[in-house]
Amino acid sequence: ASKNKVVKTKMGEKVGLPCCHEIPSSESLRHYRVYWQKNTTEVVLAYAEGNKISRNELYDNRTELDTSNLTLWISPVELLDNGSYQCIVQHLGIQQNSFVMCDNLVHLFVTADFSMPKITANISASSCESTEVVVRCSSHGGVPRPKISGAINNKTMVWNDSSVSRYSHNLYTVTATLWHRVTREVNFTCSVEYNGLVKSTSLLLKKTNDCVVPTVPPPYNVITASSIIIIIFILAVALAARYLSRHVCSHCCKPQDSVEEGVKEYTKTPVSSKVTSETSSV
Repeated sequence: ASKNKVVKTKMGEKVGLPCCHEIPSSESLRHYRVYWQKNTTEVVLAYAEGNKISRNELYDNRTELDTSNLTLWISPVELLDNGSYQCIVQHLGIQQNSFVMCDNLVHLFVTADFSMPKITANISASSCESTEVVVRCSSHGGVPRPKISGAINNKTMVWNDSSVSRYSHNLYTVTATLWHRVTREVNFTCSVEYNGLVKSTSLLLKKTNDCVVPTVPPPYNVITASSIIIIIFILAVALAARYLSRHVCSHCCKPQDSVEEGVKEYTKTPVSSKVTSETSSV
């Protein structure tokens, strides 16, 4: 009976593909023909009467057959090993008459782990209020085709740009870019999903710019008004000083005039007295 099985493995590991028949302990591999072939056309490994009867440069140094349960072992697994494998078992009867005892199909699914996502952030513009950054995330070396996602402070966000491409050995590389304005502390998370697995990396960004606001010069009209006030004040002080100096001088001059008048009156008195005496004597 034909039975289909699925085997998953990772590139570089060792994997066993099960066959549909197990040789009883009373018999040996010499009583069988065993064929392991890929995609029904390419012979991977074949034995007849206990002897290896096929050669395949792609598998000769990486495969072996379990002589008991006829499992095909492949190590190390390569990405090109991905595909369908068929195990056909024939029993050699009397006079080399053979009949097929079983055959089964095994689907080998080879995966490769992506690298941990790498996040970088470059500043494109900065001010006191915010900083413009370009965030990039990348991962490579994996299979199957991945899906890249992101989050800001645990809230799902959409990348501005993303791309998936293949390079050596058909491995995938994925990149994504985001333009974001940072006004406070933010945590970026980049995740790569493939084959039911998720790999994530986070990057914490802080707004650290300390800006000093420059002193703004006063408007022109303020300067003009201030100048006028200062000039008026200086003129007022000058006028007040002149007025006070005149007032003081006026008070100093009056006592001197009184003294002079007193002197004049004193000199006139003797003349009058002389005339009187002369008259009396007469």
